Amino acid sequence: MSDDQIVWKYKIPEGGETADAAEDLVGQGCNLIISNSYGHQTYMVEEAEKYPDVNFVAMTGDFAANSDLDNFYNAFTAVYQSRYVSGVVAGMKVKELVESGTLTPETQPDSFTADGKVKIGYVGAYNYAEVVSGYTAFFLGVQSIYPDVQMEVMYTNSWFDIDKEGAAAEALIANGAVIIGQHADSTGAPSAVQAQKDAGSVVYSVGYNIDMLEVAPTAALTSSQNNWSVLYRDTLEKFIAGEEVPVDYAVGISEDAVMISKLGPECAEGTQEAVDAAWSSIKDGSLKAVSYTHLTL
Repeated sequence: MSDDQIVWKYKIPEGGETADAAEDLVGQGCNLIISNSYGHQTYMVEEAEKYPDVNFVAMTGDFAANSDLDNFYNAFTAVYQSRYVSGVVAGMKVKELVESGTLTPETQPDSFTADGKVKIGYVGAYNYAEVVSGYTAFFLGVQSIYPDVQMEVMYTNSWFDIDKEGAAAEALIANGAVIIGQHADSTGAPSAVQAQKDAGSVVYSVGYNIDMLEVAPTAALTSSQNNWSVLYRDTLEKFIAGEEVPVDYAVGISEDAVMISKLGPECAEGTQEAVDAAWSSIKDGSLKAVSYTHLTL
């Protein structure tokens, strides 16, 4: 494809502007229109109904299979896999903190539950299946290394809000959490974690989407990440070749569609080996994961 075959639209809100943008793209002759935010999906399917000869793909969407439309598709990474592995990284840190005596019920009673479990926290965007399956995978990853943990989740009701994400992280830390994971898109939570760590708290961050070491140089352990190019490449190649595109397309580590960012400087000794073992187990099928966003119940 040449550059003049592609029309870009940036900073499209999750609202009527989505439909307006899609209408404009149809008017410009586009026969494949791709959106990349969950809230775009509702408007994309409306446009797909209006224009049956145009193909619409909602990246991160989840109801194309139930739409009964031949020109509407979903695609997403198996991001729960990378969330699980990022949980392994966090679990290794919790284990190190406890075994080294840095974290004890006597020195930090607020970081333990009444029955002795270590508290961790999670900043979630919305109470959606995608977020719930993600934090479940993260929690299971932590438990695979250190079983005695309890996790509190706080929602911001926004995919990107630096202030709300930072405030949620601060509230979780105030409640005793020593690890703050996230399914929210800004640097708000890691920045807040770094500030609290600099002030003397024992707390670490696991981010999302990007390497957070720039904003949390000693607090960031890693981030769960997507390699979106895999999904765009596969989808475009199928359309260009005239091949059938799956209605609900999801790929993971076996296709290099998910990953975690570089390990932070304060990760526990042996973390890379634990990460490698987790990836290997997912790839060979001995560790099985299911994305609840792609289940038909």
